[in-house]
Amino acid sequence: MPKSQVRKKKVYTPPTDVRPTATASTRKPSPVWLPLTAVALIVLGIGWLVVYYLSEQEYPVLSWGYWNLAVGFGAMVSSLILLSRWR
Repeated sequence: MPKSQVRKKKVYTPPTDVRPTATASTRKPSPVWLPLTAVALIVLGIGWLVVYYLSEQEYPVLSWGYWNLAVGFGAMVSSLILLSRWR
């Protein structure tokens, strides 16, 4: 049985308009305060919610009522926003 011919494949080169620019590859790393602040916000948010539930909704701020949940979850969401900027 005859052997089939092997084709030479061309090397793929992406179009020039799709290639990343030089500035995207030379970005600086994130500052040190960014991950520290994000972790602090996560801990603060979880701590706020734990205190709120364990104190039977009297602490951290009694007059805020269910807005204490918004504060706790808002701290955690803001930490996720910060972590999305982390390089």
